[in-house]
Amino acid sequence: MLQTPHPIPRWTGRPIVLVGLMGAGKSTVGRRLALRLKLPFVDADSEIEEAAGMSIPDIFDRFGEPYFRDGERRVIARLIDGSAKVIATGGGAFLNEETRGLILDESIAIWLDADPAVLAERVKRRDTRPLLRGRDPLTVLSELAQQRNPVYALAPIRVTSHDAPHDLTVNAILEAIGQ
Repeated sequence: MLQTPHPIPRWTGRPIVLVGLMGAGKSTVGRRLALRLKLPFVDADSEIEEAAGMSIPDIFDRFGEPYFRDGERRVIARLIDGSAKVIATGGGAFLNEETRGLILDESIAIWLDADPAVLAERVKRRDTRPLLRGRDPLTVLSELAQQRNPVYALAPIRVTSHDAPHDLTVNAILEAIGQ
């Protein structure tokens, strides 16, 4: 389940940031990981919605993706303040070079990787994802995986999120960070 091309960093109290495609389990796994580590959990998407006073689909509709990504970058920079916590990011956050640099420099980045078929099954339950509107989830997620996985692979830790209980993923993360 754990795969990493880099030396595995041990957790030293820095923020833990989960990255990966939509549906990989960043929020669900993040909440459970934070509970196990007795840390606060923060969902960057929720923080963006709170800061903007509107939902992410509304931000996309009214202002477009570039505006959303700029707000996302600013919110994540605020969240990575050096204090120990678990942060779930949106699927596109790690693609922004400035955001990615901050995450890699100031936290432990963990890529939750999952097969597009698993992701499609998970995300089809809700239609709140702007990038999926009116499109086949498997097709979109396969395309996104092809584009984004090389960037996600820059995270020092890669954990595969299978179609299995999320606690297995949490256990793999804890093992990877030496907890």
